[in-house]
Amino acid sequence: MDNFFKISEQDWKIINVLKNDSRMSIRDIAKVTKLRPTTVHNRIKRLRQDGVIEKFTIKLDNKKSGQEFIAFLFVLTSQKIDAKQFNNPHIKEVFGVTGEFDLLLKCKFKDITEFNDFLINFRDNNPVKKTMSLVSTCVIKEDV
Repeated sequence: MDNFFKISEQDWKIINVLKNDSRMSIRDIAKVTKLRPTTVHNRIKRLRQDGVIEKFTIKLDNKKSGQEFIAFLFVLTSQKIDAKQFNNPHIKEVFGVTGEFDLLLKCKFKDITEFNDFLINFRDNNPVKKTMSLVSTCVIKEDV
């Protein structure tokens, strides 16, 4: 069975409004998208039931939340890392990648010291052969 879900143009209108403000009322979404409130309600309900919308969330200001040091960590492993290791609050996203490394982690920290402590701990407690770090100098675009 195919897991692909057909997202209509109307669905995309609703999704794009929700990406900007997931707390917006059905009535306000209907005004912005020029759809009927009942249509908006039913489409959001269907998008949630079908797993297209996984959750409604917030976006934190990196500086105000004490997470303005952003690092990308490429990781080469000697064996599979237990998924529980990725529950660390500093690890925001994890991707399997092609090339020299196995994983790419997007991490956020208060400062370089906190990053260094994390990196030492991560290497010591996981089957890591090699890492390469890239530090963000500025955020140009960051979605939720």
